[in-house]
Amino acid sequence: MFSKMILKMAFKKWNMGDYAVVFWDGDKITNGSNPPKFTIKINRPLKFSDIKKDMSLTVAEAYMDGVIDIEGSMDEIARVLYLHGNYDNLHKHDNAKPMQSSAKEKSNISSHYDLGNDFYSIWLDETWSYSCAYFKTPEDSLHQAQLQKLDHTLKKLDLKKGEKLLDIGCGWGWLSIRAAQTYGVDVLGITISEEQYKAATQRVKDAGLEDKITIKLLNYQDLDGSLYQFDKVVSVGMFEHVGKANIPLYFKKVKEVLKPGGMFLLHSIMCCFEGDTNAWIDKYIFPGGYLPSLREVISIMSESDFHLLMAESLRIHYAKTLDIWYKNFNENLDKISQKYDERFIRMWGLYLNSCASAFRVGSVDLFQLLLTNNVNNDLPLTKEYIYQ
Repeated sequence: MFSKMILKMAFKKWNMGDYAVVFWDGDKITNGSNPPKFTIKINRPLKFSDIKKDMSLTVAEAYMDGVIDIEGSMDEIARVLYLHGNYDNLHKHDNAKPMQSSAKEKSNISSHYDLGNDFYSIWLDETWSYSCAYFKTPEDSLHQAQLQKLDHTLKKLDLKKGEKLLDIGCGWGWLSIRAAQTYGVDVLGITISEEQYKAATQRVKDAGLEDKITIKLLNYQDLDGSLYQFDKVVSVGMFEHVGKANIPLYFKKVKEVLKPGGMFLLHSIMCCFEGDTNAWIDKYIFPGGYLPSLREVISIMSESDFHLLMAESLRIHYAKTLDIWYKNFNENLDKISQKYDERFIRMWGLYLNSCASAFRVGSVDLFQLLLTNNVNNDLPLTKEYIYQ
């Protein structure tokens, strides 16, 4: 067992922020000069196996196992983790992981998205949109905000009837359906999640849009420019799974299937600094994922002759989206507990809650980047068409 002395030494290194640690015997330590904004309660002595090299992994796994409980501001915890992770140890550019194969990427995606459509349907809105919503007012419902996200995204592409649209990472198909219904475009939606593929295919059939939309179980890595050519490309919430080493390949594949001058809307979470994925997120939530920085993406896309038309941060929108997901998740624990154990429930609750806080403190951001393949001098002079 790890003694309190060793744990106290460990927390001394975690010296930013105002917080308290309460041990199993009632002993307490505090950090900071102000009243604690959060409290970590350690319910029993920690075993050697509880301690991981990464502090965030140690705390998160201990929470999942009920070894610790956390009370108080999750936003403050996220802020403290952000300060410790990014100011003393700024990340380097030489830590890229090996390029993920198509098969490995499919396996990673399956571990998250193939948990079961019934699981996601419990706490997502009716569209099953598992990405940042767009709130025009604080009072907007999640469903309303998700529909607004689809419209806001598609409007940026200035779609015209009869154009061909590629939806990379089409999820459960609602964006593809909205594009076909609203703009009369022909859509190819691709995903490597078996569960999403089945649900999206059924949704297209139910909507009577089989002549306008095709859903394929296809990896972006396998796109072939000799088989596919599109006027516009959209990718919402998928880029995070590409991996650092595959970012150049991703833009190369988009360029291969997008007509010269065609527009590409990339919607993705990004970080302020380049570096490794959070160890806990990589192990339990999004294995193989990577959150690039904005400057990293701009640099790599420019090498493929993509030109930036517009960059919009939806950071606060994602914090609000996650808050609602977390609320929905907690209000439906009776249903979720019928399928999953307590450790899984604590893990997912921590994931949703901590991610909302990460967006609020700015350790992560959500950007929509509107790009063109090569230059296009025939686009509208202003972006008024987006807001009309």
